[in-house]
Amino acid sequence: MVDVDAEKDHAVILRRTALRFGCREAQVHRERIMTRQELLAEMILQSRTLAERYFAGFTDANRTRQVPHLPNHFAWCLGHLALTMHRVAEKLDGAGLPDTDFLTGGTPSGGGDAHRFATESVSFGSRPTDDPRGYPTVDRCKAIFAAAAERCAAAFRRASDAALDRPAKWGPGEVPTWSLAPRMVFHNGDHTGQIADLRRALGLGTVLG
Repeated sequence: MVDVDAEKDHAVILRRTALRFGCREAQVHRERIMTRQELLAEMILQSRTLAERYFAGFTDANRTRQVPHLPNHFAWCLGHLALTMHRVAEKLDGAGLPDTDFLTGGTPSGGGDAHRFATESVSFGSRPTDDPRGYPTVDRCKAIFAAAAERCAAAFRRASDAALDRPAKWGPGEVPTWSLAPRMVFHNGDHTGQIADLRRALGLGTVLG
């Protein structure tokens, strides 16, 4: 049995959407509406893509350069962002940190190597140091960040509605698990802003043409 009222509502939505975006209603019909899982995953991936625009110019020679009055160097930012996205993914897929990318432990000021971050050296409250020996190479930093974003996005994409609605421990309280995706977008953007400031201080030029 057809729900006439629902059909009318759907037609109104299509018409309004077509008018808003200047397209035909038939074009709207052809577009598949994203699930919220897909939307949350895409948010994570887009934040990765936008952040990566600011990576140009960072090398093994300057990846741990500290600048007066700026908080975090490039390597620390990428390790911290990667660690945080993995912690979110864990709440959905149940897996731990990849030992190819992270050493468990270290100190708040170092302890990693050329291939892996030490968890304590990029966790909240750690202190970045200009010691390249304690951080991965610049290519590994980028790869670890990218892998974390891919895993985090995949965890949201595969999650059930019940899993997304489940409360998750985060900081001092609890939040709906789905809300951790926009939090990651904001977090990635926040530290990308630090990288943008660092770029200016190091004379790396603009990324916007």
